[in-house]
Amino acid sequence: MTQLVIRFILIIACSLSGYFIAFKYTSFPVSLLGLLAGFLVAIFVIQIEQAIRKVSLRVIFGGVIGTIIGLLIAFLFAYGLSFVSILERQDIAPWIYVLLTCILGYLGLVIGSKKSEELSFSPFGTQKGARQSDCRILDTSVIIDGRIADICETGFVEGTLITPRFVLDELQHIADSSDSLKRSRGRRGLDILNRMQKSVGVNIEVVDHDFPKIKGVDGKLIALAKKMGGKIITNDFNLNKVAELQGIKILNVNELANALKPVVLPGELMTVKVIKEGKEQGQGVAYLDDGTMVIVDNAVRYQGETVEVMVTSVLQTTAGRMIFSELKEAGHDKSTTASSGN
Repeated sequence: MTQLVIRFILIIACSLSGYFIAFKYTSFPVSLLGLLAGFLVAIFVIQIEQAIRKVSLRVIFGGVIGTIIGLLIAFLFAYGLSFVSILERQDIAPWIYVLLTCILGYLGLVIGSKKSEELSFSPFGTQKGARQSDCRILDTSVIIDGRIADICETGFVEGTLITPRFVLDELQHIADSSDSLKRSRGRRGLDILNRMQKSVGVNIEVVDHDFPKIKGVDGKLIALAKKMGGKIITNDFNLNKVAELQGIKILNVNELANALKPVVLPGELMTVKVIKEGKEQGQGVAYLDDGTMVIVDNAVRYQGETVEVMVTSVLQTTAGRMIFSELKEAGHDKSTTASSGN
């Protein structure tokens, strides 16, 4: 609301300024053109403001510095050329000065904004390699998985985590899916990001780098990791292998979990909803909130229902985690039989 009020004041101020400037030097009908000109200038400024809003502060700062340097060089050139005899002609000199200013100012703006990412503006003046060698890029699967948020809250991961804009777009697309399972996974991913943003010691930075010529989020992630010299945090087995072939360092959450004690232990009880039939006869398949597959023996008849199961074993691989279980009643019956036999 405040932004709309400020824009409205800007439009009124520019329009009135244009009107009174034109009214001072022309007649009343012509001054209406000044009013229109002021209004168009205000609209143009608002459009520029909206475009600049999408640009990172580092790029803006680099562009400003580059423009200033370009204008200084143009001034030095103009001062040196003032001693050239052809520039003593008053009808030519101003246009040459304007040409120099435009060319060098433009080059300074473009080069400064493009090269700003290679510089660090920290007090210690570290270079891009030192700053970005430890940057970690989140992919869609690891955000939906959710365990990265728990890792960050324990303090094992600190600093800045990079979330590309195209990953956010994919999460939004999944969250808007007509498939209820996909929709819940997408919304879970957005909730995980929101939770991580509130974590102390972790900064989620959204970058707008995109690679229109590359199709697929995985390819864009690899290109971004190469550009920034960073690592990709994922639990996607295929992305892991493809990235390693191209020399990209991967931090696989599944590998981390494989090196630690499993979250779910045999004998534990959990409540799951049987979604579909499994590959083996009588098996039912369910999923946890993070997408982990749960195989339930003799549960195909409970398809579409929520049941309580007991974990029998956990299979953890670099491709993911699978939980094998059986219905609680079946496990209870086995325990009773074993006790009776004794």
